Amino acid sequence: MALQQIRLFGDPVLTTRALPVTDFDKELRVLVRDLTETMLDAPGAGLAAPQIGVSLRVFTYCVDGVVGHLINPDLDLSDELQDGPEGCLSLPGLSFDTPRALRVVAKGFDMHGEPVVIEGSEFLARAVQHETDHLDGILFIDRLDVEARREAMRAIRETEWFGTDPQVRLSPHAIRPGLG
Repeated sequence: MALQQIRLFGDPVLTTRALPVTDFDKELRVLVRDLTETMLDAPGAGLAAPQIGVSLRVFTYCVDGVVGHLINPDLDLSDELQDGPEGCLSLPGLSFDTPRALRVVAKGFDMHGEPVVIEGSEFLARAVQHETDHLDGILFIDRLDVEARREAMRAIRETEWFGTDPQVRLSPHAIRPGLG
């Protein structure tokens, strides 16, 4: 297991749709362990593979002391909404009220290829939606209304990390040719 560098706002990998996982192999299990270790060290409530530069549909989460992961998620969202503070490890130090579905049923797979269903509400639902958005190349600030997004962009420009060249390192996780 190894801590990985978390990519910051402005890195193109964060706005690119991640590819589905097709191989449930040792490399995938290493990726899940690296994501989990990096998320817990940050600390964060979730971390998606693109946030460490791996364009695969994988995320980890830690909500209410429960640590888990989901691969190739498919979400069923409630019509009832919640609005609450949301932050992101790729936008460090910032938080904005963000609308989300109140409940979620997420279906996908674990690192061994076994089917998984995650059902949750409130914070777990928020975390699952946030991480799945990362897999679709969507940042939580993209969910804000026009005025709130304008405020978020102003806050981002004022951070010490904004505008720094993203440090790109090669991922230890092989991505097959034509898929990256």
